[in-house]
Amino acid sequence: MPSRGRTVEFQRAVSRLLQLAIALLLVVGVVTQNLGIVVNALVALGVTFLPALLERDYSLNLDAKLTLWLTLAVFLHTLGMTGLYRDVWWWDHVTHTLSATVVAAAGYAAVSALDEYSDAVRFTDHFLFVFIVLFTVGLGVFWEVLEFVARELADIVGAEPVLVQYGLGDTIVDLVFDMVGAILLALFGTNELSDLVDSLTERYERARRSRTK
Repeated sequence: MPSRGRTVEFQRAVSRLLQLAIALLLVVGVVTQNLGIVVNALVALGVTFLPALLERDYSLNLDAKLTLWLTLAVFLHTLGMTGLYRDVWWWDHVTHTLSATVVAAAGYAAVSALDEYSDAVRFTDHFLFVFIVLFTVGLGVFWEVLEFVARELADIVGAEPVLVQYGLGDTIVDLVFDMVGAILLALFGTNELSDLVDSLTERYERARRSRTK
């Protein structure tokens, strides 16, 4: 079996390759004058640098596995803007499920760290499960509204939409797969977030100490 060090290096290498792929998609978008690809690639590149910024500015540790998880989600979304969302019927389902696990992970880590930090609250496993699902679906609804607004604005100005939205039926299906991603994270992914929860707990404690000085 590969050593942990080699596994981490492999995960970091794959993350860098995905970053490069997103940058190449950005170039493709510029060359083909596809506004949707350009905007989504720029946002995706920004997201891939978020783990390093969080570690530098807030001392939050997103390990190589979590960074790869996040980078893969935004890469697949950006790649979908090349036509895969339109031409491959299951692409949207995969990207929504994967992105939902990332959103669910963020919500779970923040609330679990609060539970660890504060003696005033105690969250049961059942509460955390329901919270993860509702938090993820809530942000999914917000995302669907953004897609609708982006499409309407694009129609008004006669431009290429920067987000893809195909109507009410598509929205409902997207939210179903958002829920699937949240449930998968709640059932199988929370153990992978222990280091991030610990980092957030320490961050809450440092913030409390700074306020009491």
